[in-house]
Amino acid sequence: MTEHLTTEIAVIGAGVIGMACALRLRAEGRQVVIVDPEAPGSGASYGNAGTVADYAVQPVGTPDVLKSLPSLLFDRNSPLAIRRAALPALAPWLARFARQSLPAAARRNAQAIAALLAQATADWQSFAAEIGGSALLQPRGCLYLYESAAAFRAASRDMAFRQSLGITVELLRPEALATLEPTLPALEGGAAFFPKAIFLSDPGAMMARLAATLTARGVPHVARRVTRLERRLDGVMITGPDLHLHARQVVLAAGAHSRALAAQAGDRIPLDTERGYHVEWAMERPRLTRPACPTTRGFYLCPMAGRLRVAGTVELGGLTAPPSPHRIDRLVEGARAIFPDLGEPTRHWMGFRPSLPDSLPVIAPSGGGADVIHAFGHGHIGLTLAPVTARIVADLVAGRAAELDLAPYAATRF
Repeated sequence: MTEHLTTEIAVIGAGVIGMACALRLRAEGRQVVIVDPEAPGSGASYGNAGTVADYAVQPVGTPDVLKSLPSLLFDRNSPLAIRRAALPALAPWLARFARQSLPAAARRNAQAIAALLAQATADWQSFAAEIGGSALLQPRGCLYLYESAAAFRAASRDMAFRQSLGITVELLRPEALATLEPTLPALEGGAAFFPKAIFLSDPGAMMARLAATLTARGVPHVARRVTRLERRLDGVMITGPDLHLHARQVVLAAGAHSRALAAQAGDRIPLDTERGYHVEWAMERPRLTRPACPTTRGFYLCPMAGRLRVAGTVELGGLTAPPSPHRIDRLVEGARAIFPDLGEPTRHWMGFRPSLPDSLPVIAPSGGGADVIHAFGHGHIGLTLAPVTARIVADLVAGRAAELDLAPYAATRF
């Protein structure tokens, strides 16, 4: 049966970004409905590395990545790879990505990411307290691991750049790393330690608390798929199978599924999809006490409640292809290179990250007007930026001046 609904604000997307926006808007007295065919907090909001990565200022596209791009993209086992069948469709995105990887553009993008990240940790602490999730936040920092002395030396330039953007980082020699994480094997290089970073011991549990808070505060979840946005004089009509919803304003936070709906609002956003993976081993005590990323391998070792999660790598390949078994195998092999005695994984997962060529999200009104507000394209830092994005969206809905210059995140920048 078709649902005929009316609301002040419809949030399309029940991932962490959409739910955070809905919670903030509801706290300001708005009538809000969330629309998503999937369960709230599923997908990448559940399957990520769990890090509130205030240090993740570097865009995916950098001059170093640009130099290695051909070999990276066409080595199916590289940390950044492409499904060859997807290459024709991805060619325009890749051309933009290459331009955004040039030195001036990459520096500009890093500065814009850093501006968003500046309050990410504090915002998450307040956010978790609001939804009863403070016990799931672990303030132990995060690590980048360098398996060779050469990699450690090369990291000094990257870390100096991060420090110039306000990031606190300590470079640790192997002896200091061994003291911090004694279960890790001896590494020739050492590590970069980000002491102010925090992480979630269970992203799925945090999403469940967020969804329960929304329900308790009277924000309904309409489990329908949106296929059409239509602007009208008195708002926006949202339709789909068994759905007919009129809203005064729409917040588009559908992650990797946002591009077609943004186009219906008049905004041609070059959004594509990174397919992210994780593999988990059930264990009473994970092997380390904070997330650690072996930088040449492109994944995180994530200690979580009752399990070790190994999450990461980037595969460009769209929304429809099945998981790539060799990407899962690569995560398993990489994890065993660090912890050789790991047995067979308990489970594995694949999800979709919304990716833009400049690694910057779109957090802005539609070019056609503020009846549609975009909040998608966060790439690897969607979990990190959910409370920040919610604050900006609430300002846009209320017509308040934002604390940041929002020009770098505009829908019209492309």
